[in-house]
Amino acid sequence: MRCLVSCLPKIGNRPPVSQGERRGRCPLCACGAFTPGIFEAIGSGWSPAFSLPAIPRGRGREAEGAAPPAPLGAPARSGIARGPAAGYRRDMPRYAFRIEYDGGPFAGWQRQADQPSVQGAVEAALSRLEPGAHTIAAAGRTDAGVHATAQVAHADLAKDWDPFRLSEALNFHLKPAPVAISACARVADDFHARFSALERRYLFRLVARRAPVVHDRGLVWQVQNPLDVAAMRAGAAHLLGRHDFTTFRSSLCQAASPVKTLDEIRIEEIDYPSGREVRFHLRARSFLHNQVRSIVGTLERVGAGAWAPGQVRAALEARDRATCGPVCPPQGLYLNGVSYPEEPFG
Repeated sequence: MRCLVSCLPKIGNRPPVSQGERRGRCPLCACGAFTPGIFEAIGSGWSPAFSLPAIPRGRGREAEGAAPPAPLGAPARSGIARGPAAGYRRDMPRYAFRIEYDGGPFAGWQRQADQPSVQGAVEAALSRLEPGAHTIAAAGRTDAGVHATAQVAHADLAKDWDPFRLSEALNFHLKPAPVAISACARVADDFHARFSALERRYLFRLVARRAPVVHDRGLVWQVQNPLDVAAMRAGAAHLLGRHDFTTFRSSLCQAASPVKTLDEIRIEEIDYPSGREVRFHLRARSFLHNQVRSIVGTLERVGAGAWAPGQVRAALEARDRATCGPVCPPQGLYLNGVSYPEEPFG
């Protein structure tokens, strides 16, 4: 524990990985408590949960939607899981993982060369179990600061693992990163976490209260003004169904079409200490980049009284990004479910 508290925050610009570090020793104090490979896993931008780094600003990573399929022969960075670097074999068993993570310390799900990522952390943990390069494919590539309670990913491994032992081993090697494998299952060779998904579910947590949020800091979006939930529900009703969501997608969105079907948008209000919490539940087969955060940011304006509910419909029909409300910050957003034709985790 000593190196995690005293040394880990100091290694921002560390030298290349040493032989001692590969053997599980801290590069500063040489103690044996250091988790092997954690720097390869999450990069030098990692800080413990009590000292979270600022969320990077800039280009997103196709946060809430499914990107166009990549060819089977694409290189590892395409996100297609094809096992160790030696090459994909049809006899390699495929495993699905349900993953939870706090997105605060990460630059998003997708692996990046110079910033910590959730994908990089999980792939490095896999490499501790089976030497070699591993690539995992996920149901959704969440943006920087976005969380997950039920992300789904898959990977092909050389060994026939017991799913429980595999999840336990991965959780051991993921420490101290705020990432956990909550379920693991052997799946069919044609299962694909991304392309087999029937729908994705997102939750957004919005807290309205005057006093700063302490215990949920980094996990909710806080506003100080009270919100009219009935007005927000009236505005949200205009977004249900199949529409051209150009107004509610990022200008950097890479989706081929802005047409999506929003199957559910449900808003609930619950008690929160010294305030109220509003939860937005959204469900669709796939989402455009920044679609959920654009919708919630617009509906917050309705709840605050700055917009009338009918203005949401007008903005949707305008098909113009300039008519959208503000894009809300990422820390209140959670990927909290993915559905498949057959539930992989029983």
